[in-house]
Amino acid sequence: YNEYKSYLSMSFREVDFETDGGFDNVTVRTPVNIAVIKYWGKRDETLNLPLNSSVSVTLSMDSMFTETTATKSNETVFCINGNIEAPSKRFQRLIKRVGEESEVNVNVSVNTFNTFPTAAGLASSASGFAASATVMKLLYKTRSSISELARLGSGSACRSTYGGFVRWNAGVKEDGSDSVAIQIAPASHWPHLRVLVCVVCKDMKSVPSTIGMQRSVETSNLLKYRVQTVESKIDKLTRAIRERDFKAFAEVTMRDSNEMHAICLDSYPPISYLSAVSHRIINFVHDYNSTHGVTLAYTFDAGPNAVLFCERENVEQIKSELSERFLPGGEVHEIIECGVGTGPLLKQ
Repeated sequence: YNEYKSYLSMSFREVDFETDGGFDNVTVRTPVNIAVIKYWGKRDETLNLPLNSSVSVTLSMDSMFTETTATKSNETVFCINGNIEAPSKRFQRLIKRVGEESEVNVNVSVNTFNTFPTAAGLASSASGFAASATVMKLLYKTRSSISELARLGSGSACRSTYGGFVRWNAGVKEDGSDSVAIQIAPASHWPHLRVLVCVVCKDMKSVPSTIGMQRSVETSNLLKYRVQTVESKIDKLTRAIRERDFKAFAEVTMRDSNEMHAICLDSYPPISYLSAVSHRIINFVHDYNSTHGVTLAYTFDAGPNAVLFCERENVEQIKSELSERFLPGGEVHEIIECGVGTGPLLKQ
């Protein structure tokens, strides 16, 4: 494992979007980001403009990442996880923007794969479209920032274009030019923060996030309340990150996860992304904190898989108790440990 990490450090480096570019062939790796203040609901479906700002943590790429190789070509070919597929409408939207700004006919051969389940509530679209935007930015000259390009494919993908702790501003402009991601703090700011991804289910979720958001926007009264109050939570969370205050970070993170899933249940027909095992993990976290103090936090995206946060000094005990409780019966398939990571990496 240590040899593998050493190989990674030699063969990949962090992308510098200010100076890198002009390639004919490029390979990149992009990270997963986990929202701790959720993005749920759009004010513009085409441009992927959110109703509210959000905050995320970029995960290190030890185990979970998207790797994409792209080459300028005579025709556009898209291969994902070994299967040739027609380019999605969202990818075509990205190509159109890049072609307009670079004033050339854009054709690329793209080969991409994820090291984690797709469409299972583990932010695969964010990592995937961050990779697509990154290779296009490195192959062609564009006016749009990497954050803007990534957002065209998947809103949350703009947060995977930065490492560390990231805020995606909702913005107010109709063209979305102010709806961009900014870094709150780099990965090095909180090196002892650890992340445990509890894989409960690898299946595709029954209600895709885009459809779920549309339903909530149209039918949930709780979502209207959330839009009015989320900024105060972002302020609290940003302060907790800057001060490395785990207790405050944990409470805001868990409350916001609960609120998003309450909005899903408030939608009509209701949407239930959490499973019985998800709820047992939630109870485990609160029971653990009642015994040990607030040293563990959970969040769930649109799926049953739990993402837990803790600090390095507590990770072994937490992993031991989680494993003892959930692994023997198969309720959790695996527990993936990672840290806070960098933004996109370029193969040298």
